[in-house]
Amino acid sequence: MTTTAAPRRVAVIGGGQSCEHDVSLASAAAVAAALDPDLFIAIRLTIGLDGRWHLGSVPLGATPAASLAGAVTVLAECDVAFPAVHGPVGEDGTLAALCRLAGIPWVGSDLRAGALAMDKVTTKLVAESHGIATAPGTLVTASTASSARWDGPVVVKPVAAGSSHGVSLVTAADDLAPAIDSALALDDRVLVEQLVEGREVDVAVLERVDGSRLVGPALEIVSPEGSVFDLDSKYDGSADFRLPAALDDVQRKELAHAALTMFDALGCAGVARFDFFVTPMGVVLNEVNTMPGMTAESQVPRMFAAAGTSYRDLLSELVLGAAQTVR
Repeated sequence: MTTTAAPRRVAVIGGGQSCEHDVSLASAAAVAAALDPDLFIAIRLTIGLDGRWHLGSVPLGATPAASLAGAVTVLAECDVAFPAVHGPVGEDGTLAALCRLAGIPWVGSDLRAGALAMDKVTTKLVAESHGIATAPGTLVTASTASSARWDGPVVVKPVAAGSSHGVSLVTAADDLAPAIDSALALDDRVLVEQLVEGREVDVAVLERVDGSRLVGPALEIVSPEGSVFDLDSKYDGSADFRLPAALDDVQRKELAHAALTMFDALGCAGVARFDFFVTPMGVVLNEVNTMPGMTAESQVPRMFAAAGTSYRDLLSELVLGAAQTVR
């Protein structure tokens, strides 16, 4: 990896105003601490739940608008931004748009890819247009929730949220309405999807400095029978990750092809994680994360570590790649 033109100041942005605020704080702290100090100086910017920006622990203004002006001044003094903000008002292209307007290179996908991938309904449309299966589902809003009917086990989820917030496995008709209400508390649109019986397998794609793409080893998530990979199991240390996933050559190729196809179709950049179900009928796409969890113990860094790319080298690839990307 060439480092002759390495940027020195990297604005690592964490927090945000979504339900993934705390997860994002963890990602940003890990990224800032792990950046190679011989190449980069990490500048910590945090967005509070109230929308105010902070430099370190110091507020940059009394209001969100005033603090944003201060944040843009800080960003202008940096070489690259690393938006480690997950979920709405961040991963959905919001921060990519801010960086583009400010003329600052950033790690990750642009507004279009972030917005498309965050919207699970749109993601399904893109996938299906490329022959990639998704779970049959119905879009529900507050005005149509009363007409939703249970016709078997379903998964209820907000259209635009992450970390399994608001996700419920519904196995009884009486539980459908409460599950929809829980999801509607986080988003004004909800997906009610048929439960897919299959193995949960994640695949990550990394766009390297030289423009090539690396598909990391697949990771399988083994959940207890009759459950889904929910918010608690993601962060309480109980998740059972199998890396590399036990797959045959056909399954590995199908997963890699589907992940690369979606990476290109959505217009992703940097790194993205693609969550699939592996079934006897083939792979089924569950969702796409354009800014996945980025602590050293998160799924994507684990996958690339298994492929021989350390956490620090992964971050360097992302920052250096962003620095030389013309958008």
